[in-house]
Amino acid sequence: MAKTDEGDKQNNSGMSAQNYGLCTDWMSTAPLRYSVFLLFLMLTATRLFAQKDSLVMKNGNVIVGEIKSLDKATLAVSTGYSKNDFTIKWDGVKQIYSATTFLITLKDGSRINGTLQSKDSGKVILADNTGKLVETTIENIVNLKGLKSSFWGRVHANVDLGLDITKANSLKQYSVRSSVGYMADMWNLDVTYNDIRSSQDNVATTKRTESGAYFSYVLPKDWYLAASIATLSNTEQSLDLRFTAKAGAGKYIVHTNKAYFSVGAGGSHLTESFTNGTAERSSFEGYVATNANLFNTGDFRLLSSVYVYAGITEAGRWRTDFDLDGRYNLPLNLYIGMGVTLNYDNKPAESGKEIDYVYVFSVGWKL
Repeated sequence: MAKTDEGDKQNNSGMSAQNYGLCTDWMSTAPLRYSVFLLFLMLTATRLFAQKDSLVMKNGNVIVGEIKSLDKATLAVSTGYSKNDFTIKWDGVKQIYSATTFLITLKDGSRINGTLQSKDSGKVILADNTGKLVETTIENIVNLKGLKSSFWGRVHANVDLGLDITKANSLKQYSVRSSVGYMADMWNLDVTYNDIRSSQDNVATTKRTESGAYFSYVLPKDWYLAASIATLSNTEQSLDLRFTAKAGAGKYIVHTNKAYFSVGAGGSHLTESFTNGTAERSSFEGYVATNANLFNTGDFRLLSSVYVYAGITEAGRWRTDFDLDGRYNLPLNLYIGMGVTLNYDNKPAESGKEIDYVYVFSVGWKL
């Protein structure tokens, strides 16, 4: 029995030593394993907390993710199960729950920095950063901007290209219509460039080039301040360069999830040089303007603006700038575009050429 007990002790001692070795190995790697485990928990928690917004759709579906923005009746949502943002029609949302702080715009032009939560009654409670509560409806919310949105989430851009080549008389024509813009919490900036050129044998080249930068600053009750600079050059009116700088104010008359319509007024300074020997001109003008944007119509959208200028230092002079752009969306962010631009001047540099206009049909891409 003594031998047996001694043998058992030796076996137990061997097992203990082996177990101690395993324990020592585990203990030696414990900090690494603990760090990996903590990193896993942190990544999981970060992913869960990022997905803190939820939507209940009218068809009963529930979407959990991060709400990026609401603009022109389209809601952008980022989720953990898709590398691209979802775009959802706002009129398909029944309830919304978010702890994210947004700049919230209502139909009446009111703007609130705060969060939003739906109630069982169908109402939405907006809580601003002072704790004040505002009760509204989903239909009354027309715009959401995440106050910590990424730079690229606030950028929009598009470009239209057109090209015509005809063997007869070696006719060549191309056109470009493009824009890029940035939307901040309280202001917008848009830059545009449009160009159309046409050439053929034994005929002088026809060209028209225009560019501009447009800035607007949001005020309460759907009012805004606006400033812009623009250039125009065209062979039809012997215009080498027209430079216009203007500033004014406007108000949205219609601001819904289907359309925007605004009116504005202000003053402008005009300088012009010509290609036909006419002396340079410089003058001050007053202007009135309207802008319309129809967008919640399926795959089609329409954008239009009209500016009418009346001479102040050059009495009796009237000018009009009219733009109309239509777009039908295609897959892969492509679209078919149609554009019309018209300029009228009752005192052009060359008599009989009061009107210059351009029609463009093209295929475009948007960001």
